[in-house]
Amino acid sequence: MARYTDAVCRLCRREGQKLFLKGDRCYTEKCAADRRAYPPGQHGQGRTKTSEYGLQLREKQKTKRYYGILENQFRGYFEMASKRKGKTGENLLAILESRLDNTIYRLGFAMSRAEARQLVLHGHFLVNGRKVNIPSFLVKPGMIISLKEKSRSLDKFKSTIEANAFRQPPKWLDYDANALVAKVVTVPSRDDIDMPVEEQLIVELYSK
Repeated sequence: MARYTDAVCRLCRREGQKLFLKGDRCYTEKCAADRRAYPPGQHGQGRTKTSEYGLQLREKQKTKRYYGILENQFRGYFEMASKRKGKTGENLLAILESRLDNTIYRLGFAMSRAEARQLVLHGHFLVNGRKVNIPSFLVKPGMIISLKEKSRSLDKFKSTIEANAFRQPPKWLDYDANALVAKVVTVPSRDDIDMPVEEQLIVELYSK
């Protein structure tokens, strides 16, 4: 499947906020979104008036880029969310949050979602004792997620876990930092998602 391969800092600048796509670099003074707080391109610093459609589109693009998902898959998640009970926008965010690569990032095993996706592809994690190497795999309440025994001795994981020790996993995950094992206790709620997005704008965009 096609994947965005250009400079990811351009995406943050285009959306006008940090999407934390480069891990720890986003917290330093080298962050491009801080140094050049305007959209990329020769007209980036010009004044623009955004239409209602433009606002809706930006919310969708921001959410897609935050989770590292392309259009067709994102549209599929929206259709899945619309068939569930409750608010479609909140259902959509819950589905995105339940992806295995996002879950691995939330647990602090990776510095970014892109890195978490790669680690999942390389088969470093188990779900209910079985290897799962599909980043889009959706975790459900009751599932147990763990780091493989062979992977625990890798310097990569030791340094990342130590660097992310300050990060608190969301309430929908029960994480044992000593055992490096987590249990999904419930479906992610809107309060568990700290991304500043107005999901209703996405619903309005797709409902046209």
